Amino acid sequence: MIRSWLAREIAALLVLAFAGVGAVYGQSGKNLSLEQLRQKRSELARQPRRIIMNNDGCDVIYFPKKEKVTVEAFLAKRTTPLAGTQVGAIAFCPTSSGFSYFTHDTKVGTVLARSGDEFGIQPDSRNIAQDLIDLGTDCFEAVLRFGHEHDMEVFWSMRMNDTHDASHHPDKPYYLFPPLKYEHPDWLVGDPIKRTPFGRWSSVDYARPEIRELAFRYIEEACRNYDLDGVELDFFRHLCYFKSTAMGGEAGDDEREMMTELMRRVRTMTEEVGRERGRPILVLMRVPDSVGYCRDMGFDIERWLSEGLLDILVTTCYFRLNPWEYSVDLGHKHHVPVYPCLSDSRVLGETRFRRGSTAGYRGRAMNAWTAGADGLHVFNSFDPNAPIWREIGDPEALLPMDKLYFVTVRDDDPQRFLAKGREYRTVPHFGPSHPRLVTASEPVALPIRIGDDFEAARRRGYRPKVTLHLELPAIRKAGQLHVKLNGNELSDGALDRGWIDYAVSPSALKQGENIVDIAVKPAALDPGEWSVTYDGSEKPGRPWDRDRGSPRTHEELVDGAIFLADRGEVSGDYLYYRYAWGADPGGDAAVVARAKVKSGSSFLIVSNGESGERLSLWPDRIELYHDRSKQFKMDTTDDFHEYRMELAGKDVKVYVDSELRIDAPGALAPRAGYSVNQVSFGAANSGMVGEAWWDEVKARASGLACRDLVVRVAYEKAE
Repeated sequence: MIRSWLAREIAALLVLAFAGVGAVYGQSGKNLSLEQLRQKRSELARQPRRIIMNNDGCDVIYFPKKEKVTVEAFLAKRTTPLAGTQVGAIAFCPTSSGFSYFTHDTKVGTVLARSGDEFGIQPDSRNIAQDLIDLGTDCFEAVLRFGHEHDMEVFWSMRMNDTHDASHHPDKPYYLFPPLKYEHPDWLVGDPIKRTPFGRWSSVDYARPEIRELAFRYIEEACRNYDLDGVELDFFRHLCYFKSTAMGGEAGDDEREMMTELMRRVRTMTEEVGRERGRPILVLMRVPDSVGYCRDMGFDIERWLSEGLLDILVTTCYFRLNPWEYSVDLGHKHHVPVYPCLSDSRVLGETRFRRGSTAGYRGRAMNAWTAGADGLHVFNSFDPNAPIWREIGDPEALLPMDKLYFVTVRDDDPQRFLAKGREYRTVPHFGPSHPRLVTASEPVALPIRIGDDFEAARRRGYRPKVTLHLELPAIRKAGQLHVKLNGNELSDGALDRGWIDYAVSPSALKQGENIVDIAVKPAALDPGEWSVTYDGSEKPGRPWDRDRGSPRTHEELVDGAIFLADRGEVSGDYLYYRYAWGADPGGDAAVVARAKVKSGSSFLIVSNGESGERLSLWPDRIELYHDRSKQFKMDTTDDFHEYRMELAGKDVKVYVDSELRIDAPGALAPRAGYSVNQVSFGAANSGMVGEAWWDEVKARASGLACRDLVVRVAYEKAE
């Protein structure tokens, strides 16, 4: 696949060299016929540009207050250092948040002149959009001129329905909420009080002809006023275009036709302007990587491709639904170049390895190149001095560089925007925020894609070294696991702070998809051995995860115990330490906690992936949270008492100081949609208050929660 990329790049360069295209920028031939324009546009679309860097325009609205406003100072933030890198194009977004607000010199829209510091946001910065206009330029014109001076294309990027203004509330206005939405609240899919179940309430409704007309006029104004190379229509920011989808339905044929007609108008307009100036205007579109998902959202992407309404296809952002080959095949079927979007990861809970690291970006890029990508689109990565701009755009140079590969890089929920969005996901959804339970009876098989061609690296004189890393916070010894890679058993695993590392022969891996099978050996822990133990000598660290808490929660160490308190009754008022223990719904598990209650309610919480229960600790009793008839009267404040919860399948037993006090058969009957698997201890919940000391917590389970799988590839020069 990498060789095919190189062949395409050479062919495209030859096309430009011999077709008499002339200069890439500026006027190249007035009064082109439509056929000539389309031929030149096709050639430009296939021109190698390696990396398209998307700049969201925050360098305009969050410019340092203490710094003098000059064009040079503005460009230095994100643009100037890109000269000479592998960035072939910049897609600059003049904010367009929310719909109708822009930071370039617009007459059709509204210039965003407000600053976040006026609303308590980024107090050390200010919006310089109007300052640049007063200097006789604007943010987009400045980037455009710089790009052309340094042989980079520049695209005007519009977020077709950006809703960063959804924080707006009548009682607390938000600076990105534009006058258009104040004046026409009926043009929105919802309102700040009655928020929509999907998408965001502040999305404009493209079923309104006024909205479609405005969207067209915004794009047309940019095309007529600037010597831009193309327009990027970013449909992913954000995914909500009709009330029908916002309320849980799907876009209908009439709504899809509305969007298609808008795209036809854009294409016709860009051709008219292109013929007038003698140079084509490219149309890029960023959409979800699923024809079905796009269709339900209102984008008939297959039709748009077949009708030639776009020149470059960019896919993914918050989530990915298919392997990269899906997007590549879709675009190439219609002779449209495809640029996979490597958006910032935002996976929560990472510990040892980071998806946003340079090595992580290298692995992602190599997978995209191997899938046949024509180039890369990088979104929400804004350090112009980062190594990725000089590395990931050349797969040949990238090959012998160290990389990290992950099962899942973007793990947001496609159902956040579309009611049945998860049905379109064909790639695995796994990582620190979405762990998998591994047991002896229910092993886990995880696919992971590796883009490296180890034989090619060896031919170039590089020796690969491969390590497979698994994160299982509860693991106590390597002998608890059976791990296979593509059917071959791995051995000699080394433990490292909740991770187990296996040296892997490069010959055991394939370029493309690989399968890792993970199973827990039966009775791997000795009797009386605990998966995790906390002794109160310090605040719980890894593998415990701490809640964020609130200003009304408190913790401190007191005489060998941790004191946890919740003194508020509003949303977010609670404080727990949580541990992914890997309880088997059909097996045994136990947790022991020594606690002394001061006041209110505190809880010891268990869950097994199918169901959960809480032991409520009140000053005068203990009881189960979901069946309060199961209780025992006692004084929990007089001293530390040992509370032991034993789980056996669906049954729960509670012992206090070794005496059985609550017997609850069936308390863990499965609940629909339940997936939490952890043990937690702490203070109250949002609507309650409570305080208690905890001087010991220990837990054991027959399974393990697997939080992450990483393959690290390193190279050394062969002697």
